[in-house]
Amino acid sequence: MKSVKLSVVLLLLTVITVFAATTWRFDPSHTKIGFTATHMKISEVNGQFKEYDGTIRTGGKKDFSNAEIEISIDATSIDTDNKKRDKHLKGEDFFNTEKYPAIRFESKSLAKVEGDEYRLKGDLTIRGTTQEETFTAIYNGTVTGMRGKTRSGWKITGTINRFDYGVQWDKSLDSGGLVVGKEVDINCDVELIEQ
Repeated sequence: MKSVKLSVVLLLLTVITVFAATTWRFDPSHTKIGFTATHMKISEVNGQFKEYDGTIRTGGKKDFSNAEIEISIDATSIDTDNKKRDKHLKGEDFFNTEKYPAIRFESKSLAKVEGDEYRLKGDLTIRGTTQEETFTAIYNGTVTGMRGKTRSGWKITGTINRFDYGVQWDKSLDSGGLVVGKEVDINCDVELIEQ
């Protein structure tokens, strides 16, 4: 009899946990999926992807520590404020968006480090190649907005090596180094809306 009661309690806890899960979506008006790459070792080029979609699911924990994150970025939406450069970046030398139109990220963990700092680990896929990457995520808080919607803000930063993903255009400078640096800084300002 005790085992039956225990089974019922465990089943109820499972149901409560499932229904306590919360889904969040990006607010595109207040989110930027950005990056920075060095140019000729002396300056930087900033860019962003204008089109993306994703879902963040939390299993009832208010601190997001058990969040599951899936993001799909439209690589053709790249924007560096220069149409000629953007066309080159969409081509075979870089993202080859005709063959690989999407960049994807699927989280493995979001772990609290200290205070508002988290470590976000997951699989990033670019040009059909998947690598595990780790990013720093700063939690800026959760508020109820003017229209009654709950919102959460995050700052995501990190660095990836574009060569790891076959983005290997590597014209060299006479003085040494590459026209475009191997390492690309990721910098995202994210605002989520609870669904």
